[in-house]
Amino acid sequence: MILGEAREVVRSRPPLVITETLHGFVCASAGVDASNAKGTDTVILLPLDPDASAAGLREAIAEHAGVQVGVVVSDSFGRAWRQGTTDVALGVAGIEALRDLRGQRDRSGYELHTTQIAVADEIAGAAELVMGKTDGVPAAIVRGVSLEGSGSGRDLLMPRERDLFR
Repeated sequence: MILGEAREVVRSRPPLVITETLHGFVCASAGVDASNAKGTDTVILLPLDPDASAAGLREAIAEHAGVQVGVVVSDSFGRAWRQGTTDVALGVAGIEALRDLRGQRDRSGYELHTTQIAVADEIAGAAELVMGKTDGVPAAIVRGVSLEGSGSGRDLLMPRERDLFR
C-alpha cells in the first residue's frame, strides 16, 4: 500500500519508510495511516487532491453557512530536525499558505533574505491542539487570523533543489 502511494522511497530503516508521495509530500509511509481507521485491516490514505478537497469544503461551507472562510486540510507529520509530530497543511483554499517576507526588514533594519512563514502549517498545528489526535474531532475554527489569499498546499512543498536530505 505504501509503495502504491509513493513516487519515490527517500530513506528506509525498517520498519520506517520515508517516501515522497504522489502529491510531492515527503513523509513517513507515504501518508498511509492505520490510526483512527475503522478496523484492523483498514488504512487511511491522503486525499487524492488536497487542494481540491479544501476548495470543496470551502464551497460547501459558503453554501450552507453563507460565509466565506479559509480552509486547511491537514495531517500529522514528523519533522526531520524535531521530535514529535505536528499537523501540517496538505490542502489550502481561501488563505495565504506561505507568507513571503524576503526583501522586508526586521525591527533592527536587517533585510530578510530567506524568511517565509508556513502560515497554513501554523494554522494546522494550532487547530490540532483543540481537535486532539485521539478525540475524533474532525475540524476546528481558528479565529483572529486575517490571511485571505489564494494559496495552495503545493506552495509549502520544499523544492527538490533546496532539499538537504536528497
